[in-house]
Amino acid sequence: MKIGILGSGIVGRVLGSAFIAEGHEVMLGTRDVQKPEVVKWLAENPGAKAGSFVDTAGFGEMIVLAASGDIMAEIIKTAGIRNFNNKVVIDTTNPIDHTRPPANGVLPYFTTTDESLMEQLQKLLPEAKLVKSFNSVGNAFMYKPDFGSQKPTMFICGNDENAKRSVTAILDAFGWETEDMGKAEAARAIEPLCILWCIPGLLRNQWTHAFKLLKK
Repeated sequence: MKIGILGSGIVGRVLGSAFIAEGHEVMLGTRDVQKPEVVKWLAENPGAKAGSFVDTAGFGEMIVLAASGDIMAEIIKTAGIRNFNNKVVIDTTNPIDHTRPPANGVLPYFTTTDESLMEQLQKLLPEAKLVKSFNSVGNAFMYKPDFGSQKPTMFICGNDENAKRSVTAILDAFGWETEDMGKAEAARAIEPLCILWCIPGLLRNQWTHAFKLLKK
């Protein structure tokens, strides 16, 4: 597939390289294609592209939202709402409030438990098929995570069943076990997993972990 990734930070670049490793075409959406980290990423990934947000959204048969949660809506509007219509959109974002510091390792969010950021973005993109994924683990483990014999669990949700099946196939290829938690409202529970994941890192500089759902 052609994958358009909106956001050229570390998450976007890591996922871009992962999609390329799996044989997909990738365009990285950025405000500045001359940013040193973008130029370096392009050099490391022959055949990859970088472009504006609107070009990237138009390019992608599947789109990945990989920018900071507090600016994602602005980026989507810049990219053009119509460019998302009828496409699977992987939403990796978290609603971190960057105007406030963590409290004892707990990140502040600008959303409430009554509405997730994913739900807000789905309202902004009514014709797109959003699937929450990749929001509750560090970028170092997003592709082929190695925890010995254990496959970590990626929690996903979204309103379109076919879109979730498409994302599950990607997660399978990327080395994850997928747990579908239902419709978009489930993002109210999935997004705060980022808070939980970050606590050991912020308190003890421990970042080498992932979640696992155990079942009988």
